[in-house]
Amino acid sequence: MYRSISCGIAAILAVSAASACGGGGSAPRPGEEPTRIAFLFDTLKQERWQRDRDVFLEVLQGRGVEILVEAAEQDADRQAKQAEAMLEKGVKVLVIVPHDAVRAGEIAKAAKARKVPVISYDRLIRDADIDLYVSFDNVRVGELQAQYLQSRAPSGNYVLIGGAPTDYNAQQLRDGQMSVLQPAIDRKAIRVVASDWATDWRADEARRITEEALKKTRNRLAAVVASNDITAGGAIEALAAAKLAGKVLVSGQDAELAAVRRIVEGTQAMTVYKPVRALARLAAAAALGMAKGESTPTATTVNNGFEDVPAMLVAPIPVDKDSLDLLIRDEFHTQEEVYGGTQ
Repeated sequence: MYRSISCGIAAILAVSAASACGGGGSAPRPGEEPTRIAFLFDTLKQERWQRDRDVFLEVLQGRGVEILVEAAEQDADRQAKQAEAMLEKGVKVLVIVPHDAVRAGEIAKAAKARKVPVISYDRLIRDADIDLYVSFDNVRVGELQAQYLQSRAPSGNYVLIGGAPTDYNAQQLRDGQMSVLQPAIDRKAIRVVASDWATDWRADEARRITEEALKKTRNRLAAVVASNDITAGGAIEALAAAKLAGKVLVSGQDAELAAVRRIVEGTQAMTVYKPVRALARLAAAAALGMAKGESTPTATTVNNGFEDVPAMLVAPIPVDKDSLDLLIRDEFHTQEEVYGGTQ
């Protein structure tokens, strides 16, 4: 099973030979400054991001670096202050999961002024010069969600629940969803009865959007295109209250354990599995190389409104009730976690 490094999610998690977490590199020689890499998260209260953190730390353990981890807990001002503090500490690389894609551009500019490379992790920092974007193909995630639902509900009323408006990933997901759904919308096979964004990807926001759609349609819904598993959970709460859980198709993303259990129960149709281990390993290797002044080869670029950013994109994988064993084989979840020992 997945090994978790558990020092909590408080302010700074420093991983070094003397760390309580068991080490992240050899200690510097007397008088020598450690090579520091900062990883700034939007939040660490969600299962998904704890996994990213743990793998990143695991990969760099014993590599002679000190990793500093901060979580802004969905506060752009706090993230900016954390970044400034990390730059003051002399970090060699900033890895950032931005809360606000545009405002994080100011962080990137501050880092550039100090000649500190910036890796935009999972979410793309907009309108700024950054060194690398490491993520999943988010447009493809949206396509997979919509394709799955449309193949099983080719007509009827649809609800579109986007993620945080401040997160550019949310727009990329919507672009992918609409590229699949638009032809059916144009021929009036599918009717979008609600299309909204869930502030900070919150479940209560998704529940509200779904409740309003149920009221508008008198409980006649075919599918809810929920952009991640948290918003899927909120939508399913609303459907359950209307005694429609399992009768209306709901998508998701991240293969969170709660969502996987809903898939087993039949209340969530699918999720999109994103191999976090692969993503975090790529970012860790790139960050280590940048800290040493090495170049990072990439195969593609993604435009962030300012430039074409060198990018590493990992392919997402759709998962439903028939393919949950993939998560077990990848040691993302155990069989007991998924099935509760009832399979």
